[in-house]
Amino acid sequence: MRIALFLYGLTGGGATRRTLTLAEGFAARGHEVDLVVVDETGPLRGAVPRRVQVVSLAKRPGTGQLCRSGRRRWRIYLSRPALAEWLRESRPDCLLSSANHTNLSALQARRIARTRTPIVIRVSNNLSISLGTGGLHRRVRYLAARRLYRTADAVIAVSGGIADDLVRKVGVDKDLVSAVYSPIFTLSMASRGRAPVAHPWLRDRAVPVILAAGRLSPQKDFITLLRAFSLLRRRRPTRLVILGEGKERGRLEAASRDLGLAGDVDLPGYVDDPLPWMARAAVFCLSSVYEGLPAVLIEAMAVGCPVVSTACPSGPSEILEGGRYGRLVAPRNWRALADALAATLEAPPDRERLAARAACFAVDRAVDGYLQVLEGVAGERDRR
Repeated sequence: MRIALFLYGLTGGGATRRTLTLAEGFAARGHEVDLVVVDETGPLRGAVPRRVQVVSLAKRPGTGQLCRSGRRRWRIYLSRPALAEWLRESRPDCLLSSANHTNLSALQARRIARTRTPIVIRVSNNLSISLGTGGLHRRVRYLAARRLYRTADAVIAVSGGIADDLVRKVGVDKDLVSAVYSPIFTLSMASRGRAPVAHPWLRDRAVPVILAAGRLSPQKDFITLLRAFSLLRRRRPTRLVILGEGKERGRLEAASRDLGLAGDVDLPGYVDDPLPWMARAAVFCLSSVYEGLPAVLIEAMAVGCPVVSTACPSGPSEILEGGRYGRLVAPRNWRALADALAATLEAPPDRERLAARAACFAVDRAVDGYLQVLEGVAGERDRR
């Protein structure tokens, strides 16, 4: 089977890493895989598996040239004619749109191409919250999703909570939706976690380090984490490191100063591999107001790091099985978050038990689930 995977580019985000993992898994099973990108540049260009062909829409003649400039969402929008032309020429057995921000363009490109290529879209965030409660642009995208997502041949939700949101609030037929966990856990994670980390706080085990990681954006709600850390630090010496980059850096740095935390909070920016940091942290904390299936929780557990998370929609409660593998608190409640962090520092769970739970999100399981959906829609097209 010839499988095309569509995504924006080869940036360092989690969705890109998951897509490359899937591409490698599909190729290992003997499938022909095309990685169709708007822009082929990025830090993960060298991570593309050898057996996977990269198709750059920005390099295609004519309309493809339009996607070389402007903001990401406009590049994706302007790439539709180039993607449609590629679909007409290449005729893959199916196309998997790998991220929320590419789904609408993939469905519209098929309409422009007038082909019968089956389109499977992957939904990795809670749409009714991430788009349905935003500004005008997000509301327009949400209404477009409600209209177009039902035209997909299949929809893969990265968690049961996302699947439920798609059916109940976005209006997608439940027969189209399959919940398939993302490919996250690999046997190499333990060895990757042993890689050295230069940060001095992680060499000084006398003062525990709370670690967080993610895009510095309102969704991750690191402001609540800073407030919780402020309460926690009054009880005991501790430090906080937040990995990632984003538009909220200035706000977070200002809040850290206002709370008197500047000496015990560090924002080192984006790191290629957070696993060595997680392996040395006392607790990993996720403070988001919404998610899909937060890979960082699973990655932390894979190297034995205790976790604390908000019980936000969707994913954390499924990963932690309602609190069996880590404490859960309501979003935006910094007092409860501080209590949960303190309790976890005092009585951390068994590291091997955490790693065993992380193994439930293994790559092979995800590849099996995705291929079942992709082969199903390709077979249905052939039968028609």
